[in-house]
Formats: sequence, C-alpha cells, structure tokens
Amino acid sequence: MANTTDIRNGIILKLDGSLYSVVEFGQNKTARSAAKVWAKLKGVDNNRSIEHTWNSGDTIYPVRVERRNYQFLYKDDSGFNLMDNDTFEQIAVNENMIDNPGLYKDGQECFVLINTETEMPMSVELPPSVVLRVTYTEPGLRGDTATRTLKPATLETGASVAVPLFVDNDELIKINTVTGEYIERVKG
Repeated sequence: MANTTDIRNGIILKLDGSLYSVVEFGQNKTARSAAKVWAKLKGVDNNRSIEHTWNSGDTIYPVRVERRNYQFLYKDDSGFNLMDNDTFEQIAVNENMIDNPGLYKDGQECFVLINTETEMPMSVELPPSVVLRVTYTEPGLRGDTATRTLKPATLETGASVAVPLFVDNDELIKINTVTGEYIERVKG
C-alpha cells in the first residue's frame, strides 16, 4: 500500500476502476484544516483528463508498470504492429494508445508501458527525439537566419512540422517527440 506522499509525476494510479497517469501534482496547506494533495491525471485506458484531491496521508493504489523496448514494424487495419526486441513477439495496439502517431516510421525503436499484473500494453512512447527526413518544403532564402520565422515541412512519415527557413528538401532533422517541434538539423 502507498499513500499520498508517494505521488510523483509519471506514476500510474488505479482510481475508480480506471488507470490514470499523474501529469502534475501539488499540496495545499491551510492554517485551519488538514493538508490536501491534488493531482492532474491523464487517462491511460481512456481519453479522460481529470483533477483529483486527497487528504494528506490517504491511501492510493499505484499500478506496477514495466517499460519494454519494442520496434515499430508497420501500420494496418489492426493498428500499429510492434515487435518485442527481446522475445521477437509481435503485438498490435490501437492508435489511441500511441503518443504522436505521425512520427513513427518502419523499424523505429519505441517503448511500451506494460501493466505487470495483467501483461497488457497501456501506452506506447517514442524516445525523447527522433531523426526524420524532410520530403517537401518550400525553398528558403539564403542567409535568412536572423529571425525565428518558420515554414511548414512534410516529413517522410507524412507528418507536418514547422521548420526554420534554411531547412531544405531531403535534409535530416531532429524532432522533439513530446511537443512535435523542430530541434535541429542533423548531418547524415
């Protein structure tokens, strides 16, 4: 058993029969009443985002989660097909379990969060950044790097991202997988 002092960002809790990941948490202390612990929660097995408040010291029910290395194989009617890098076992997961589905390309490494009690996948994450090739973007002007002006670019996965004016077609760029934003050019 755990209590509210064990709440951390990223921990997965069982609440009202559903699983939620803690996005943000804090504590409210007032002079007249007991301290309260609040948390913003994002649904793991549903698409809900909620806020919940506990009295300090209340019991919470964390779920044991394991992060396993997988490889993205392909996407079809059954969903995103992934292969475990250790056992070579393949699984198919729905698109709603995938973070930033537009950034996945065949053969890419990803991480699957597995509920160790049920051995069911809960969500799929990419590494913090990925390197992708720009397939199409409007030509930029040479030497126009003084301002942070952005233009749209289409990536090899079909996703669209805003890039600086100096980025051209067929260049490799690094993308932040959490925000989906351009980080830098990569020499390839």
